[in-house]
Amino acid sequence: MANIGYIQVVRHCNHFCGFCSNPTTPYTHDLESMRVLVDDLVDRGYFGVVMTGGEPTLHPELPEIVAYASERGLHVRMITNGWRLADRRFADELARAGLRLVHVSIYSVDADVEARLRGVEGSLERAFAALDNAAAAGVEVNINSVINRLNADHLDRNVRYFLKNHPQVRHFVWNNLDPSMGRAEVNQELFVPRLADFELSLHRALRLLHRAGRTFRVERVPLCYMTEFAWASTETRKIIKGEERVVHFLDDKQTVRQTAWGHIYGDGCEVCSLRPICGGLFDQGGAYDPDELHPVFIDHERVVAAVLGDASDPSFTGQTLDAWRESFAGRATPEPVPRERETMREALIPVGRITDRGRRLFAAKRRAEADKAARLGVAVERERERAADERDEQP
Repeated sequence: MANIGYIQVVRHCNHFCGFCSNPTTPYTHDLESMRVLVDDLVDRGYFGVVMTGGEPTLHPELPEIVAYASERGLHVRMITNGWRLADRRFADELARAGLRLVHVSIYSVDADVEARLRGVEGSLERAFAALDNAAAAGVEVNINSVINRLNADHLDRNVRYFLKNHPQVRHFVWNNLDPSMGRAEVNQELFVPRLADFELSLHRALRLLHRAGRTFRVERVPLCYMTEFAWASTETRKIIKGEERVVHFLDDKQTVRQTAWGHIYGDGCEVCSLRPICGGLFDQGGAYDPDELHPVFIDHERVVAAVLGDASDPSFTGQTLDAWRESFAGRATPEPVPRERETMREALIPVGRITDRGRRLFAAKRRAEADKAARLGVAVERERERAADERDEQP
């Protein structure tokens, strides 16, 4: 298995996406606190780490923590909006530090749509520059895209543009919108798509990439909406391989260890041949309709064989289908608890801390975000996301 851990380096951002599920908090990291989290992933035997946020490039010690994680033997990745990577010198600095792969988040190649989603003019041009700069620095470049109501009808148009203008991009990741936290929760009507809204354009996009020899993954999309490419489902691959994920959240959730990948299922799912390996419908936030689910009837072991035989996957072991059947049958099937705080480890590692300076910056950021929200016509997150600024300073 090639388990990947996530460290939220910061929780503030230089963009203002109306569907952000991880908005600003008063928690902050220094280099030492991030080193402890890197060590935790190494101790768990993880293959790699994803530096994320917020916008991780805003942390002044990002190159140092990248270097430390690389020295500890982790495959270091980063998810970014690309704004700072538009500076070639910064891209070169991260590459020298040991950054191996960067996921640049781009939602639409339509500049007006991208600006509406980002809350910032000029973001698309800088993201394109980030793709070129990172690749020129020797860093592998992927594209991350959140599926939402504003881009649901042109995912395939995005792909055509990238294939023509940024051929160095070899891997694409789609994440269906998580409507359960932050601004995503309170702006569901503006941004959450129906599954049917993106079914056709996603299928066209995946076919284009497959024919062009690119690789891709899709998260939080039930298999009945991507049956031809079921092997590319993030949840399905983790179910098949028995993988887990740890996220060190820079908020009250702290460390979350996810081992169950199933969500909810419709009435027809019980007769679906893909039910044993499907993550179902992401139910957090209550925004998606299980009535959109429907059964399909293809041999699920065809999907299993495709996943097990993927030699490009870092977790490839050459496991046979017979060996997988035995392993899969013997696994426990816990109730799905996708965001349960980890309680298995004897001593939970503190993730960041709240300081007086962090509170002041948080308050200033909130005032600025309230102005942006009013200008863009979106709501800010519920008070529970902001309650931490009233807590006592943590050690």
